[in-house]
Amino acid sequence: MDPRIIYYYQTFDGLDGILHKGTPVTHIHLSSIHFGYLKETKPEENERFGKPYIHLNDKDPEDPSFDKVWDEVERASALGIKVALMVGGAGGAYKDLFDNFDVFYPMLLQVFADHSFLSGINLDIEEPVSLSQITMLIDRLSTDLDAEISMAPLSGSLATDGGGMGGFSYKDLWTSPAGAYISYFNGQFYGSFSVETFEACVANGYPPHAIVMGCLAPLSEKDEKNVYETLESLAKKYKIGGAFLWEYFEAPKDWAPKVKKALTPSTLH
Repeated sequence: MDPRIIYYYQTFDGLDGILHKGTPVTHIHLSSIHFGYLKETKPEENERFGKPYIHLNDKDPEDPSFDKVWDEVERASALGIKVALMVGGAGGAYKDLFDNFDVFYPMLLQVFADHSFLSGINLDIEEPVSLSQITMLIDRLSTDLDAEISMAPLSGSLATDGGGMGGFSYKDLWTSPAGAYISYFNGQFYGSFSVETFEACVANGYPPHAIVMGCLAPLSEKDEKNVYETLESLAKKYKIGGAFLWEYFEAPKDWAPKVKKALTPSTLH
């Protein structure tokens, strides 16, 4: 498999710059799904207190304001770009999901049913959950969806076996039966985008092709140069999983083509 080149897309200011034949972009991770309850409002606003709901950023995924977004990512899919739906992140999601799983989980599945071009789901867990909850979720997703499952741990959660932001060990997850359903890890290599950190993850038992190195925009000129040089160096030695950028609207010009170039002239094995 060719290295992944991934953009997270949360600030919806248009994707025209990458939606063209021959685009180097392999994945778009549409961000981000959360769950919650409608707060009490004035009776005339016709909303019920405590009504559970799913939201993309801060609105219902089917809100008309997202019509263009869904059209864009469907166009991306038609070009061969895999479109994954991200769940969680800094805004949480998993406490609500697991506290009321039988209500919220079907809502999540409905988003995939409504948008059949979605081909992946990215689990970004940044709040305490149990390993058993995550393995249960992955098992259910692997049964209920025809979608690639990925996760977004800190690089340190791959380089060591301690608890990450979710409080569980990714090594325990990776070596469990549920680990077989995880296609790749979007490692948050923020502040640690280096050959040494990547190799620490590999030394800790993760296959290079499953590790996607992530960087955070905006990037300084120095940091951008480091990204390309690091990827080029790693690609000469490993079949690296690729690179991602959070997020698209602040991406350096030609980030994706430069990443592809850095990863391509390599002696992969």
